[in-house]
Amino acid sequence: MFKWLLLFVGAGLLYLWIKGKKQAALDANNSPKPNKNKPERAVNPEAMVQCQCCKVHLPESEALTFDNRFYCSQEHLHTLDSNGWIGDAQWRISPNQDVRAENIDPDLLVIHYISLPPGEFRNQTSSHHIVDFFQNKLDPTAHPYFAEIADQKVSSHFLITRSGVLVQFVSTQNRAWHAGKSDFQGREKCNDFSIGVELEGDGDGPFEAAQYQTLANLIQKLSRTYPQLQFVGHSDIAPDRKTDPGIHFDWKKFQKETGISAEKMPFGVDPR
Repeated sequence: MFKWLLLFVGAGLLYLWIKGKKQAALDANNSPKPNKNKPERAVNPEAMVQCQCCKVHLPESEALTFDNRFYCSQEHLHTLDSNGWIGDAQWRISPNQDVRAENIDPDLLVIHYISLPPGEFRNQTSSHHIVDFFQNKLDPTAHPYFAEIADQKVSSHFLITRSGVLVQFVSTQNRAWHAGKSDFQGREKCNDFSIGVELEGDGDGPFEAAQYQTLANLIQKLSRTYPQLQFVGHSDIAPDRKTDPGIHFDWKKFQKETGISAEKMPFGVDPR
């Protein structure tokens, strides 16, 4: 009886083995075959971009993007590059500039104010008029005041809007046309050796906290390259013509937030 049971079990196992082999063969015959005539899909390589600061190439997915430019690191984004441009500023190049005299590095920073149209900066939608003005694109029909100034050719290195946005028009290595007839400690033509910074506003009210913060950050970056910078207002170097940045510019707050020494502020920190 036991022999018959073993024979029955063996026959069952043999049947299952033969059935499994047949199913495997059937599955193999029914599996999709590669089409030798169909070209393989090409794998496109990832686009490479160049760091605006150090010029190293890297995959676009690994780059930091700002104002349609690429950077390889936060450090390079937030710095003054070797060509005199701040990475985290909006670049809006002005035609109103020229080269500095040979071997002249800026050692003076001049603070201005500007509002186009006058007094209308409070709606925080007029900053583009300043950009247009420095790029010689101001529409003289858009406002009566614009017709008076549309033909002027002026620029500044930087503009800080009411919301704290930093715009750069001219490389710090070049001369912007911001100071006009001016004199600093017996040195005339301050454009030759200065950097101009415009704050959006006028002399009738205070500037925004965001503007002081952006200004402090900017000066920190500039001071690494130009450690001899001194800091003045436009009225300090052109007292017969100009009043900016005005009595509402807080020089004490400016000094506190920047950490500038008193020696680099030759006109002091009192309102003026």
